[in-house]
Amino acid sequence: MIALTRPRVLLLAATVPLVAAGALVLRVVDPNQPGNLLPRCVFHSLTGLWCPGCGMTRALHALLQGDLPTALHMNPLGMLMLPLLPMMLFWSWGWQPRVLQPLMGWAMDPRVWLVVIPAYWLLRNLPWFPFTLLAPPA
Repeated sequence: MIALTRPRVLLLAATVPLVAAGALVLRVVDPNQPGNLLPRCVFHSLTGLWCPGCGMTRALHALLQGDLPTALHMNPLGMLMLPLLPMMLFWSWGWQPRVLQPLMGWAMDPRVWLVVIPAYWLLRNLPWFPFTLLAPPA
């Protein structure tokens, strides 16, 4: 059972409208069109390399359009993590169904992410197949 303390209620009350507003912007504004108002990745602009978050704006836009294959193509790790992040938050708040225990056992371990994210960062920048599948289209 989740203990909804005042700070958690305030966090949810602030987060839900912000997420809804962001989703509305991403639903309407196409980040694939040149000259759109959405920011480009600073790391990619400076280095030409893909960071772990590169393609996430376009992935979320595709997801909001109902295009899951394109969303997965833009940022596979980000799309896999998207449902996991709220589950991790609620897990840390005390909502811990047994069925999720195996998944959350490793997902809540920071050491996993200290390996997964840098490995993903490195692999998506390798210029050979199949690693090129991890990078979003330029």
